[in-house]
Amino acid sequence: MASMRSRPGARPVVNPVAGESVPEIRAIFLVGFMGAGKTSVGRVLSGRLGWPFEDLDDRIVAREGRPIAEIFRDSGEAEFRRAESAALRELLGELRLSPRVVALGGGAFVQAENSALIEKAQVHSVFLDAPAEELFRRCEREQRERPLRQNAKQFRELYEQRRASYMKAKLRIETNGKDVDMVAAEVACSLVDR
Repeated sequence: MASMRSRPGARPVVNPVAGESVPEIRAIFLVGFMGAGKTSVGRVLSGRLGWPFEDLDDRIVAREGRPIAEIFRDSGEAEFRRAESAALRELLGELRLSPRVVALGGGAFVQAENSALIEKAQVHSVFLDAPAEELFRRCEREQRERPLRQNAKQFRELYEQRRASYMKAKLRIETNGKDVDMVAAEVACSLVDR
């Protein structure tokens, strides 16, 4: 990783394996379903890389001045998605200032407008995946309200609807049976191997 640059505005990095010039990585976007570990892995990964970490949901809460569950309850999912896209646009505009590790909410990458913005920004997107049953168990252990998590059947159906969109990420990493440090190390290694 010593050859990886993290300065904004730096020249492209030369890929030593292929001998070709590749764009510098300015951000890593972690995508996936509820319980995939995007925030946990993101925090560890940011420490490994020395880059700031940001959870897009936290930015939405700060911008809107209320918790996500309240936005869903009082204004509906459509209003939440509008706020999510606005927060994503704002964040993408800041990437030229410093590189970042970003955890997206479970539905953010599924929205065509958002995935197009991420693709256009040429950031490294990583799908953290696990079986729906494992993801549901992880969510049950959390002390966190998730507006779209109801029961195991609904959870699995939503996961299956979204999975094809998550698969559009540049990289997929299976997280089942791995600890957070192991997954963060795999993501970090993917930056060198690309």
